[in-house]
Amino acid sequence: MSGNSGFGGENIREEVNMPGVEDNHRALLELRGITKEFPGVRALDNVSFDLRKGEVHVLLGENGAGKSTLIKILSGAYLCDEGEIYFDGRSVNIRNPADARELGVSVIYQHLDLVPHLDVAGNIFLGREPTRNSFFKFLDRKRIYSEAFSLLKSLTFDLDPHALVGNLSIGKQQLVAIAKAIQERIKVLILDEPTASLNKQEVSYLFKIIARLKNMGVGMVYISHRLEEVFQIGDRITVLRDGHKVNVDPINAKDTSREALISMMIGRRLESEFPVRQKCSTEEEVLRTEGLTRRHAFYDIDLSVCKGEIVGIAGLVGAGGTELLRAIIGADPIDSGKIVIKGRVVDPRSPGDTIKLGLGFLPEDRHKQALFLKLAVTPNVSLASLSGIVKCGLLNLSKEKTIVADYVDRLKIKAPSLRVNVINLSGGNQQKVVLARWLCSKSDILLFDEPTHGLDVGVKVDVHSLLDELARQGMAIIVNSSELREILAMSDRVQVMRKGRIAAEFSKEEATQEKILESAL
Repeated sequence: MSGNSGFGGENIREEVNMPGVEDNHRALLELRGITKEFPGVRALDNVSFDLRKGEVHVLLGENGAGKSTLIKILSGAYLCDEGEIYFDGRSVNIRNPADARELGVSVIYQHLDLVPHLDVAGNIFLGREPTRNSFFKFLDRKRIYSEAFSLLKSLTFDLDPHALVGNLSIGKQQLVAIAKAIQERIKVLILDEPTASLNKQEVSYLFKIIARLKNMGVGMVYISHRLEEVFQIGDRITVLRDGHKVNVDPINAKDTSREALISMMIGRRLESEFPVRQKCSTEEEVLRTEGLTRRHAFYDIDLSVCKGEIVGIAGLVGAGGTELLRAIIGADPIDSGKIVIKGRVVDPRSPGDTIKLGLGFLPEDRHKQALFLKLAVTPNVSLASLSGIVKCGLLNLSKEKTIVADYVDRLKIKAPSLRVNVINLSGGNQQKVVLARWLCSKSDILLFDEPTHGLDVGVKVDVHSLLDELARQGMAIIVNSSELREILAMSDRVQVMRKGRIAAEFSKEEATQEKILESAL
């Protein structure tokens, strides 16, 4: 790895040819008639797609539409069953990730491919570490850190090259993944939900990087469920639905609307993204915290929720909402303060303690903290309800199947069967599996951390309708979300957190986007 291979060096312009007028309309990458089948599912059916130099081509579609399959074919993770791929006008065969990297294709996945026990610099140069000129090829650690420092400085990323990646927030880990991708000699960059875990400032950094890469001729495939981003940085748009390409020709981003894109994605006109909520909360308090403190996370939190009420927690990424919910459920210890559940002071040592008291928790990272990805749908749903379907130490399989099937049907979980492993479901259906678990367990106090994180518009509508229905049934719900529109539409009361403390509280009538942002900042 030469010293000029990083993104931040002055010689980066030598690595990527600046696009000319003709280049801007020539396909850098072209897929023709791509088809891919899995057992019982045709994920892609005769899909064609092209990417030009120096453009951002947005790929939209609901969870399960085929977006992930398409980018995995591009990255060499999957082989297509039918179809052809052309790169710079010549036919290529991408058999594995090494072939993709050789062509200059790099992917930043939604679920980051980082090594948590390595530091930032080690992750950036993993597999391409510079060595000292010697027979034994010793790692040149001094050079690794100096080049990582230069790269991060040029990107204006506030990251220490020596920091252990496993100790970083999800947002900062995302920045490491971006730096790692940019460090390569990329011609095509695929970004899968790159802003999902970034705060406003980090998103601004990313968009500046995207603008610089466009100017240098790099073609980018951009996947996001945040439609407002499409109009900020997108050039052309392709929409997938159920493995098919909806629009024959890519749409110019400036010639369409949010409403039109949503209709194309879900196959129908969407009247509203949020239900019309009516006040259904009671005065019966079921959960209260008093002076709750966990050092370096949150301080002196007084919070309460009543039956039938949805309390929203708003704030910037890292404000402390996630840590607060984890402490209430018993996943993390507290240093001081009280948790009162249904009039009883509790000191939860583990989530098992609070689950017995009727609490359910949907964490921000469903893959690492909620799901058993290599287990089937049935055990993932019934996990918190085993006491009701186990007798004399034996699991009643018939009863378990009947109960799980009912919740799968109620939540419209799309799965070939209850025996399919959860890892094979789309992100939206995985989220519904976690929701089904807590409904199955008869939880009546629900803590949701970023409940629509990474979900498409159609599934978001389903989740919002479900939250409204649960509140009407008398359940007490706390929602921590970075989506202000979601907080404003779904909350009866809004608590705004800033730097681990409650900065403000607003009723539904008082809350506005401006007031929340002012308090959060």
